[in-house]
Amino acid sequence: MRSTLGVIIFISLSLLMDFYIFQSVKLVSINFSPKSKSNLHFIFWGISILNISLFLMLSLFQHDFLPKLVKSYIFAILVGFFIAKLVACLFFLVDDLRRIIQWLTTRAFTAKAGVAELAGDSGISRSVFFSWIGLSAGTALFGSLLYGFGNKYNYRVVRKKLSFKNLPESFKGIKIAHISDVHSGSFTDKPAVELGVKKILDENPDIIMFTGDLVNNKASEMDDYKDIFSTLKAPMGVYSILGNHDYGDYVEWPSEGLTKEQNLKNLKQVHADMGWRLLMNEHVVLEKENQQIALLGIENWGNKIKFPKYGKLDLAYKGADKFPFKILLSHDPSHWDAQVRPDYKDIDLMLCGHTHGMQFGLEIPGFKWSPVQYVYKHWAGLYEEGQQKLYVNRGFGFLGYPGRVGILPEITIIELV
Repeated sequence: MRSTLGVIIFISLSLLMDFYIFQSVKLVSINFSPKSKSNLHFIFWGISILNISLFLMLSLFQHDFLPKLVKSYIFAILVGFFIAKLVACLFFLVDDLRRIIQWLTTRAFTAKAGVAELAGDSGISRSVFFSWIGLSAGTALFGSLLYGFGNKYNYRVVRKKLSFKNLPESFKGIKIAHISDVHSGSFTDKPAVELGVKKILDENPDIIMFTGDLVNNKASEMDDYKDIFSTLKAPMGVYSILGNHDYGDYVEWPSEGLTKEQNLKNLKQVHADMGWRLLMNEHVVLEKENQQIALLGIENWGNKIKFPKYGKLDLAYKGADKFPFKILLSHDPSHWDAQVRPDYKDIDLMLCGHTHGMQFGLEIPGFKWSPVQYVYKHWAGLYEEGQQKLYVNRGFGFLGYPGRVGILPEITIIELV
């Protein structure tokens, strides 16, 4: 019942937006030839009907016959088309508000002056300019989402040198490879993933750190990729933590067969099988030339309502206070302001992921923007407060939308100096 209601709401909103947008389509094509006008209108409504048909197919009918890749692309196109129409409608709405204000102002002044309203002057026409802008903005957004399909395996190596006064001498120059949010359940191109892992190895890091979300939901999603990620080796080891998607909280588990608890055990075994040291609310001591630092790792801890707080930093921190330098692996960047900075001021560096940079945004030298920044204060890259530093990795994989626009998948190479 709930799913049927959702389908009805989505289709109703889509049709309302289509009729609203169609008014602008008619306006910008007013000087077209009759044949061109008919063709344009036919294409517009043909796309609308196709959009609704695909949505109905995915929502109401059995579609297991469709490959995972095809389903993910169809879903992404539907969502992208909906968002693009929404953006176009916002421009039209601004223009309609302008028209209403202008009309009310005209009415007020003519009434005040006692001037009889002339026939045909009672309305203010929609702006051709705003119609073109709205249609262009929606089309550009949809086009960028289509273009982004080709970027999902376009791994970018980001290099950062981080300076700390209290870093032990023997650890200066140590190279950390930081990756996050693999989301293996979204992968469909194993050779492309293998090239990404090779990029990590080509950097010859001293240590590799993974900050959660190895899978979308189920440990079995790593079956085809465990052999690739098990090649990740480093002299000081590979360390990992769990993210919010690793617990299986977002799927229904049958009363018989594989349980959520067993799935989590299986996932922990995947980390072990790959040679990764999974940190579960604990710390380990990293030693080099008789000097030591502490590496803390906790389970997922999110300060947003829908994300669980499984992490226990107090347990991980216990006994780590005696070490001069501390690194924390915690999946969700909201943890930094909520607990780490106020209560653990001697944690020097926190590494995390989670946001993916929303897989959509703009990054140019000196400027970065993504819609996710209105939800997360810290969403991509390096942040500093006093002596403490936070690095948010943009994610190795992808989720939902099978692509990336402006925010590429990231391999972070951090050098401590």
